[in-house]
Amino acid sequence: MELTLSRRFRGPLTSANGGYASGRLAAFVDADAVEVTLRLPPSLDTSLEVRVERELARLYEGDALVGEARPVELDLEPPRVPSLAEADAAAARHVRVGDERFRECFSCGIRPDRDGLEIHAGPVAGSEPLHAAPWDVRESAAELVWAAIDCSGAYAVGAAGRGDVVLGRMAARVYRLPAVGDRCVVVAWPLGEDGRKLYAGTALFSEDGAPLALARQTWIEPRPHAL
Repeated sequence: MELTLSRRFRGPLTSANGGYASGRLAAFVDADAVEVTLRLPPSLDTSLEVRVERELARLYEGDALVGEARPVELDLEPPRVPSLAEADAAAARHVRVGDERFRECFSCGIRPDRDGLEIHAGPVAGSEPLHAAPWDVRESAAELVWAAIDCSGAYAVGAAGRGDVVLGRMAARVYRLPAVGDRCVVVAWPLGEDGRKLYAGTALFSEDGAPLALARQTWIEPRPHAL
């Protein structure tokens, strides 16, 4: 089986958004919750091979392992659900700093043609380090939900703004897809750290607070020579 990630879904300028790529690979695993580990940056506009063996799906570029997906138990509870008004106010406090490679990210970037999700998380007043942002849903699919709950985790684990961390692992469950035209709330919060590994939780809620998706993430701080 083959999978191609269009340049529209870039995260860094030269590779795919980690959440979107993870969501595409997760679709090959028949489970309520799926954990995706990214081994290499997923290439854009390239035919990648998906190999499925029992409950495991692996993504290859040639002989190189790009990522793998497997079923997982996801036991995670958001600290609280901000209202849509709080999410709007948090987005107004969004701090856009960090590596310029992410300036056009499908999830959190800014694009002149507005073909990204435009989710700009900021700290929730009185509930730091909780972060939130609204998502105005213009199109809906499971892989877009994975992308929607991706980058806000990077902001939650950053001192200020996104920084240059990259997504290493994401375990997610999509309970229900939002409808086109919905306004949803994206929430993110830190879950600790271990050396260069930074952990975050993210979630998606409907305007009335119903849970739509949940994720646990591992973010990696690149080694200095890798920047």
